[in-house]
Amino acid sequence: MSVDSVNTVNTVAQLIQLAVAPVFLLAGVAGLLNVFTGRLSRIIDKLEKIDNFIGNQKTNEDEQKAKEKFKDRRRFLINRMRNINYSIFFCTSTGLLIAMVIVTMFLSAMFKFEDSLFIASLFIVAMLSFILSLILFLREIYYTTSFINKKKTTLKNKG
Repeated sequence: MSVDSVNTVNTVAQLIQLAVAPVFLLAGVAGLLNVFTGRLSRIIDKLEKIDNFIGNQKTNEDEQKAKEKFKDRRRFLINRMRNINYSIFFCTSTGLLIAMVIVTMFLSAMFKFEDSLFIASLFIVAMLSFILSLILFLREIYYTTSFINKKKTTLKNKG
């Protein structure tokens, strides 16, 4: 093996080592996306139950009463759905940006161009996107727990 081919193999090995950390981050992002989409599907199921209940009312008067009864709950669920959709968007953007960091690292080594500022910028934007996603997820959890606490308070007052 020539010295050049040994250096090339070493360079590729070093690049793979550098790419491992972002790949683990991608795995974490994928896990979070799984959690987010699970929450989204539960929200959609709840909305469909409410809509089916309203649609199954026998008379227009009963349907209007059901719409009034569930109006606030539907609005609340739609807000939760919008919030978790934004969280999914920013988490997916994080994954995309991290993948771009990995690709840029390899391309810069293959074509020998200076990329440190670009990679750092991509990574910073990825982390900002990740932070936004987590903040939105915290907001989703707050929405859910505030609704449950409000429901408990209402039940205690009735009893």
